[in-house]
Order: sequence, then C-alpha cells, then structure tokens
Amino acid sequence: MKAHLLLLCFFTFTLSFAQPIRFAFVTDTHVGAPETAAEDLQRTVNDINALPDLDFVVVTGDITDFGTEQELTTAKRILDGLNKKWYVFPGNHDTKWSENGCNSFRKIFGSERFSFDFGKYRFIGCGSGPNMRMSPGLVAREDVLWLRSEVEKLRNSDRPVIFMNHYPLDEGLANWYLLIDDLKKINIQATLCGHGHANQAMDAEGIPATMGRSNLRAKDPVGGYNLVTIQNDTLSFAARTPTVGSIEGQTAPAWRIIPLQNHYFGKESKPYPRPSYQVNEQYKNVRSVWEKQDSSDIGAGIIADQTVAIYPNTNGQIVALSLTDGSVKWRFATGGKVYSTPMMQKNRLVVASSDGTIYCLSKHDGTLRWKVETKKPIVASPLIDEKVVYIGSSEGKFRALSLKDGSEKWSFDGIKGFVESVPIADKHTVYVGSWGSTLYAFDKKTGQLTWTWTNGKSRNFSPAAGTPLLSNGRIFLQTPDRTVTAIDAKTGKELWKTNQHKGFEASGLSADQSLIYVKCMNDTLWALSTQSDSPQPAWFVNCKYGYEISPSPVVERDGIIYVPTDDGVLYAINRRTRQVEGVHKLSNAMMNRVFPLRNREVLVTTMDGKIARLQLADSQP
Repeated sequence: MKAHLLLLCFFTFTLSFAQPIRFAFVTDTHVGAPETAAEDLQRTVNDINALPDLDFVVVTGDITDFGTEQELTTAKRILDGLNKKWYVFPGNHDTKWSENGCNSFRKIFGSERFSFDFGKYRFIGCGSGPNMRMSPGLVAREDVLWLRSEVEKLRNSDRPVIFMNHYPLDEGLANWYLLIDDLKKINIQATLCGHGHANQAMDAEGIPATMGRSNLRAKDPVGGYNLVTIQNDTLSFAARTPTVGSIEGQTAPAWRIIPLQNHYFGKESKPYPRPSYQVNEQYKNVRSVWEKQDSSDIGAGIIADQTVAIYPNTNGQIVALSLTDGSVKWRFATGGKVYSTPMMQKNRLVVASSDGTIYCLSKHDGTLRWKVETKKPIVASPLIDEKVVYIGSSEGKFRALSLKDGSEKWSFDGIKGFVESVPIADKHTVYVGSWGSTLYAFDKKTGQLTWTWTNGKSRNFSPAAGTPLLSNGRIFLQTPDRTVTAIDAKTGKELWKTNQHKGFEASGLSADQSLIYVKCMNDTLWALSTQSDSPQPAWFVNCKYGYEISPSPVVERDGIIYVPTDDGVLYAINRRTRQVEGVHKLSNAMMNRVFPLRNREVLVTTMDGKIARLQLADSQP
C-alpha cells in the first residue's frame, strides 16, 4: 500500500513540474503603417530575445500593411533578429493590396505555411487572404488542399494538434467550414488567430479558439504580444508589454486558460450552419451547362470566343477550356501567380504574370508568341486596342506594346503607386487608375500625359481595383470612398460626384452606354444616366444580395444585367422589366469578373477555383 502511495505521489509531483512549452504569439504587426509599426516590432523582438525560457515564436499574419517588397523586407530583417526559431504566414494585408501579386511573401520569408512538432504537439499554420481582390477572408485553395494532406498524415495518430490561421474560423472566412471539417477528423486541441487586434476568447464550433492582440501600440505608449504556455495539458495566454528603455516589460496574469483535450468530433457531434445553396432551388431556370474545380484560386476574370474559354489561376497557369464541355485544351505555365484578366484579338492572347512578364500566346494551342520581361511583378490586366497592348505594372510604369511582336511603342515612368485595373481607351486617349489615388490620361500615339485626376485621399480610396468607364466623352469612376465621379474625358475636369448610392469599387456600363450601373454595398443596383449634368438616378433594383464589397464589375448583354457578388452568387436582372430574373450560387467565395455569352449564357469563376458555364432560361418554370 505504501509503495502505491509513494508511486502516486511521485507521479503527481512529476506532473506538477512537467517541462512546459512556452512560445511568443505575435500578430498584426502591420509594418509600413503606422510609422511606429516597425519600431513596435523591433521592441517585441528585443523583448523576446531577453526572455530565456521561450521555445519558439509564431507570427500569425498581417506582417505588413500593404504587402510591398519594401515592407516585407523590413519585417523580415527585424524578425531575423530573433534568437529563437520563428514561424510565420501571411494575412489579408500581406495579400489583398500586394503590388507583387502575393509572390514576394513566399520569396522573402521562404514559405506561406508551417507544420512542426514540439514536445508531443503538432503545430499547423497557414495564412488567409483574400488575394488581390476585396472580399471576405479566404484560405487559398492550395492551402486547403495542403491542410487536407496534413490531416491525412495524422488520421491514424492521436498526436494533439494546435492550428493557427490569420482569420478566426468563423463565417468571416468564406471557407471556414472546409478547415473545421478537416480539423475535426484529428485530435484538434485549440486554434489561434489574429486579425481582430484584440485579445479575445472565441469558439470554433466546439474547438477552443483564441484571438491575439495586435503588436501595434495604437493609442498606448507601447505595443505588446502574448506569451503562451502549455503545461500539464493546459494552454494559457498572458499579455506581455515589452521592455522599452528603462521601463521594464510586464507580463500580466493569464487572461485565458484552456484545458487541452481530444474533442473526438464524430458523426453524432452537434451540427453547425453551412453555406446554403437553396437559392438554386428557387431559381431553377438557371442551370450549369458544365462546372469545374481548379486546384488553385482564381483571382481574375474569364474570357471566351466561339470555341474556347480562358482563365488564369494562382498556380501561375493560363488554362484554356473547351467552351462546349469545359475540358482542358491546353495550359501555359508562368513563373508567378496570375491576377491579370487575359484579352484576346483574333488568334492572339495577352496576359501578365506576377513573375514580371507580359506574355502573348497563341489562342489555339497556348504556344508563346512573344514575351516582355519587366523589373517588377504585374497584377494589372491588358487592353488591346488597334493592335496595341496597353498595360500597367508595379514598377510605376504604363506601357504601349505592339501586339505583333511586343516591341515598345512608348512607356510612361511616373505612375504613382501600382496599377491593378484594366485600362480603357477612346479614339485618341487611354486611361488607367493606380493605387496612388490617381487617374491618368495618355495620348495613345505618343504616350504624352494629357491630364491627371486625384480624389486627394489615401491609397485605400484609390481608383485602382475598379475599371474606369467611358461614355459620351465622360469617364466614370467608382472609388472605395463610396463615391461615383464623372470626369470630362478631354480635360480631366470633374463634372459631378455623388456618394448617395454607396457603391464600393464595382460599377458597369450598359450595352448602349446610356447608363452606369452602381453595385451598392447593400442589396441594390442603381442605374445612373451617363448623359445628365448631375448624378441623375434612372432606376434601381433591390436584388437582396446583402452586404457586398467585391470589385467584380457589372456587365450587360442581350438585355440581361449580370451582377457578381462576394459570396459566390450571380444575379441576373432583366433590364426591360427591372426584375431579378435569375440567381445562382456557385461557391461561398467571391465571384470574379464574368463573361456573358450569346443566348443568355455566361461564364463565371470564383476566387476558390470554381469555373462554370451557366444558362438562364427565358422565364422561370
């Protein structure tokens, strides 16, 4: 009996003094803005280096504010000063506004995800966007498939897992359910995230979840991070303010303690909400002629002629499909993610890649006709006008190239910020917006700058992601400050502006160019006259699509107005009756620029890699 008591006491003593795992949990450093962000990160690095009992560091996204190479390089230089092993992945600020097409994060940091063992635990982490297009958060398709492969490795193991992502695993992440459904197949213990800038206890469908505070000081004199301790199957979080000068750093008492356990989610576990596709049953007059799933994200529009449909993906490929059945006809591989919507003229296809190259391919078989290499990644889309290719880049340049051989006709080196959108042109002038809050007008033949317009606001309100519209000698801009502006195309003089309709970045032009369509941020499509001397509304339709922020433009063909949304739903409005005639949900991720075909058909793609050819019947049955 005494031996058993001694053994029990020894076992209890050993448990109570089990070697803990301690790590620093740093997130939302936002190097680049505000001005103090880099200093805040350096203070944290210095403080971590002075703590002797930390095993490693995790940095869970929004490392930078605008995803530029300069910001990424600065953050990497500071983090390289850590004297402990550190792990990192990107957040939406590293990808959404990325002049380098989200390529440089992987190049500079070496990876966009991690999986490693420490003690008995497996730590798995990946970032989340959206990539290059404003929409709800999204874990890239490549990362979803990678996590699935990590889960498969653990299916026959009881190893406890702690998962990390930038976003919380909730409906703010468009494909949250894919991650949770996979994590529930293994011994998931807890999840960590950033994004919300505040310490917060959360729940991810029964999985204990914790959001960490931003490293930024905000209104405080000093920033901070979290110290995380795993000991005796307990996970605790304590806020830490770093040492600054003579003021010693402070670690507060643990603000959250989580018992770690295997939750054993089985088939009988509590059901949770999932995206509803019931609207497809309501509008059975919309059907898929064919559908496909790419293994990568798609962050640009799809185009087509009578036989072939072509789209790019974030695996760096240009993919050509049979318009008839969606089968793959050819693929062309670039060296970087592609966010450029291609453009065709006869047998020539022009597209740009974030590998810094403009490509001209044969439409028939994807063979290379010519290429132009630049000094910086390109996320802009080309315009082909009168056998000339017009395209911007991330190096502050706007080019005019020969469609025949790619030779440069002219270039302009003074673009402020980088170019993301599609240029437009009339008989004499080509126009393009930038992330430098500026719209530029160039003489098509000489490249001479004719005029510039700016709304005088910060880069986040730039005429950048949306495409300028041209009608009746006027340029129409929808900017993220919820404002539509009409500008004289010859002089650059502002004619009128309105924020009455609260659009974000997306608008479109009617087929006869008499109307500008404004996709509002809540439910409604407005039609404004392009000829009026004031912002005159012509009519509106309440589509009931809810909150909407995607820059995917509105397009019209054969009397049908197509409105793509950020939750993977397409609305088809009959212009004559001003009624919603069809609705179809393809995905729960953002729908890109769509391409209307003849006979009330349309090609659509979504950010998470769905492609479909949809057909709208004349009327509902």
